Amino acid sequence: MAKRVNEEKIIESLSPDEAYTALMILLRENPDLKNKIFKIAEEILCDVDPEDIMDEVYSELNDLEVEELWDRSGENRYGYVDPGDESWVMMDEVLDPYIDEMKKYQERAMSIEAKQYCIGIIRGIRKYKIESHSEFLNWAVDAPEEKIQSVFGEWKDGNPSIEDVAEVSQILEEK
Repeated sequence: MAKRVNEEKIIESLSPDEAYTALMILLRENPDLKNKIFKIAEEILCDVDPEDIMDEVYSELNDLEVEELWDRSGENRYGYVDPGDESWVMMDEVLDPYIDEMKKYQERAMSIEAKQYCIGIIRGIRKYKIESHSEFLNWAVDAPEEKIQSVFGEWKDGNPSIEDVAEVSQILEEK
């Protein structure tokens, strides 16, 4: 007797690349599904909550460990890595995926969502600067404000509207 395949488990176990491939094959074989797939994708992508992003950014920054900073800095066989410089690198490693996602929204011409993403990142960094008691932050005292300005600049590079720039500029002025 042949073993019965569990279709649901197979579908759930697909990697993102495999799921994308399956979706593209399905779309190619059923072009009438394009609008339905677009609407589903739009619903998923339009669900951008700056408060959630703020909390995620804060949490990831707050999870940076000073011990890891010490492990990654100091003398090594290639010379010396300054702990202050390395703290900025570690913050970039946390923030870059968020910035990349913000830019994807801009590339998709989803300006409202890109703005919400930007606001969430900025508020998450600011929350980290104000509320964190992490020893790591002592090595990156000036980094939060610099990172906020960097996020704002990268978002502005995506050509947001004048009104959106004014709105986010007001948020930058909040303390």
